[in-house]
Amino acid sequence: MERPIALFTIGYEGSDMDSFIARLEQSQINRVVDVREIPLSRKPGFSKTSLREKLEEEGIEYVHIQRLGSPKAIRNKLKEDEDYNSFFQSCSTYLNDNYLAIEEAYRHVLEANCCLMCFERRPNKCHRSLVAEKIRERDGNGLRIVNI
Repeated sequence: MERPIALFTIGYEGSDMDSFIARLEQSQINRVVDVREIPLSRKPGFSKTSLREKLEEEGIEYVHIQRLGSPKAIRNKLKEDEDYNSFFQSCSTYLNDNYLAIEEAYRHVLEANCCLMCFERRPNKCHRSLVAEKIRERDGNGLRIVNI
C-alpha cells in the first residue's frame, strides 16, 4: 500500500455547502472523516445524513468516527473557562485512551486521500489538529498535515 504524503483537515464554519465541496475537490479529497462527537449541525446540510448524501453525490466517501470527537464535558469546560491549553491537554489524554480510534482513522488515511472534518474554521482552535497530530505520530514517516 502506498504511504500517503498528506492528511488534510477542514472546518465548515463560515462555509456554505458549495464552497465546502469546492475546497475538498481542489485538494482532490475522496474521503472525509468526520471527527465530531455528535455529527449534528444547525447549519443546513452539515448533519451526518445530509452531509453523507451530498458528499457521496460528489464522489466523496463519508466516515464518522465518534470516538475522535471532543467529549461534551471537555467542550463544556472550554466554554466556561476559554482555556485552550487545558482543552488540548484534556483532548490529548482522551485520544491517548482511544488508540483504536486513531488506528481506524490511520487506516482510512492509508486507503484514500483523507480530510478530517469538524466545525471550527481555525485548526489551532479545534481538536481536529490534535487528532491529525496523533495520526502523524502513528504514521511516523513525515506525514504532512494540510489545513484547507
